[in-house]
Amino acid sequence: MTTPVGIKKKKKRDWKRYLPFYLMGTPLIAYLFINNYMPLYGLLFAFKDVNMRKGVMGSAWVGLKNFEFLFATSDAFIMTRNTILYNLVFLVLGPTIGIAVAICLNSIKGKRSSKIYQTSILLPQLISMVIVAYIVYALLSNETGMINKMLGDNAVNFYAEKQYWPFILVFIQVWKQLGYNAIIFLSSLVGIDKSIYEASRVDGANRWQTLWSVTLPMLRPIMFFVTTLLLINSFKAFDHIWVMTGRGPGNSTTTLVTYIYSHVFDNAGLASAASAVLLLVVFIITMVDNKIGKDGSVGE
Repeated sequence: MTTPVGIKKKKKRDWKRYLPFYLMGTPLIAYLFINNYMPLYGLLFAFKDVNMRKGVMGSAWVGLKNFEFLFATSDAFIMTRNTILYNLVFLVLGPTIGIAVAICLNSIKGKRSSKIYQTSILLPQLISMVIVAYIVYALLSNETGMINKMLGDNAVNFYAEKQYWPFILVFIQVWKQLGYNAIIFLSSLVGIDKSIYEASRVDGANRWQTLWSVTLPMLRPIMFFVTTLLLINSFKAFDHIWVMTGRGPGNSTTTLVTYIYSHVFDNAGLASAASAVLLLVVFIITMVDNKIGKDGSVGE
């Protein structure tokens, strides 16, 4: 039986043993604290009438007035709705199309052809959103856009019509993330034991039955991983929305992130209130995503 003195000596030896690893992890811990936790101090702005001359602590408390003003405007419903709907579409289409492309890439037999296709679908991931915005402008511009020139007299003013931009932004986001998602799914597909597919063929399963009964269940863990990454990136999807349309024609592309950016310089309290709402939305969707991931895991 180990005595209390022995337990203390063992803990001391373990501390000395793992001390180099703790020291190696110190820069990462410092980065996480500075980048992820220190900004939470700014949530105090949401409850204050911010005066930069007086500082955060010196500014007067206003309670929930910033939230009252935020939800009293029509923008509150629009940006919350857009944020949730855009992210739900990204979370559904991203993994779905990624799996479909990964299965197609996995079926290619030639190594050279496979490498060419894999490289090609990864190119959008490497293109800056500024370049993508110029490409979209070259296609949709009223005067010089290629699509409007093809339409002739039926030309459409895309930058003034709000009904087109939800589809355009979803297409661009899925297109840019497609290669990355597909490669992750492909790496998981390659690791599936071939004997499982052979057993399914022996049992008489066709391609669709094998897909639903073997491939997709084996991809569930990586699907949860990719969905979590997409969830994080979709809420940071500021660049492709702001660079493309700002807050969009008719607020069709206004999200919580773009709203925060557009108001942070003239009304920090209102922007912080919107940040608190965004934090709540992210927390709720993350909990739902984790619940779905646990319930749908292979091990359960």
